Amino acid sequence: MTTDPVVGTDPAAAAARAAAAAGVEVRNLYALGELHEVLALYRGIWGESPVNFEQLRAMTHAGNYAAAAYRDRTMVGACVGFFAAPVDGPPGDALHSHVAGVVADARARSVGFALKLHQRAWAIARGLREITWTFDPLVRRNAHVNLVKLAARPREYLVDFYGELDDAVNAGQGSDRLLVAWELADPAVVAACDGTPATVDAAGTPPALTEVEDGRPRPVRTTAGTVRVPVPADIEALRRDDPELARRWRHALREVLGGLMAGGARVVGFADDAGYVVEQWSPRKLSREEGGSS
Repeated sequence: MTTDPVVGTDPAAAAARAAAAAGVEVRNLYALGELHEVLALYRGIWGESPVNFEQLRAMTHAGNYAAAAYRDRTMVGACVGFFAAPVDGPPGDALHSHVAGVVADARARSVGFALKLHQRAWAIARGLREITWTFDPLVRRNAHVNLVKLAARPREYLVDFYGELDDAVNAGQGSDRLLVAWELADPAVVAACDGTPATVDAAGTPPALTEVEDGRPRPVRTTAGTVRVPVPADIEALRRDDPELARRWRHALREVLGGLMAGGARVVGFADDAGYVVEQWSPRKLSREEGGSS
């Protein structure tokens, strides 16, 4: 087991403050009845659960992470993760957060934020240094929570990661995901957990993707060092009202954001009014590519 990283303010205290602010109690899950309750919550969100009871039982029995947020003794959110090997570290150094869900009427209360801070405190107490997870890059509110409120950073664009899904949220829309890494001792992460979000100034940043008059997305070629890649204000409503237009956005984001990241570009932040802020190149990157010192 590795030594504990330097993590700034007490992670457990930060998690407790987040839970109190959200008006919930967050606790780990062990009992069979609690696990069935998680499955029922997930089915209420997606129409079906991304994990079954046997998987959840085996994961928790093996010491993996499962926790839920309760408001007035009612479960309003749950998160499940398992130990993983990071890309650049030894096995047992990371946790992959497989699924997190919050009921609709609790999402505006920062319940998801409270769950993640609980998960961070749990991971740090076990000597872990990183948590990874995936999310749909078209969902603006999730991008805001993950990149701004939590200061996680995108690592890879994954095309159709789960294949075709037929649940109530994703059916017919593909399953592209953005893999993010949460480096638990990163100063930006520590600051975010203490209440200072990771904001980015996108003023004057040219777009690599725009929305034309009828709402369709259109890629834009630009050689600017930093670009922005916007997403629709509410992709979930768009999927209900105009599934074909929503699919156009899926393919456009795959082409632009996915293409940039595949080419070595780095997502440095997210702004609600601008989208993903992406560094296409920098003097440091150019120096490496040209064989100079960095």
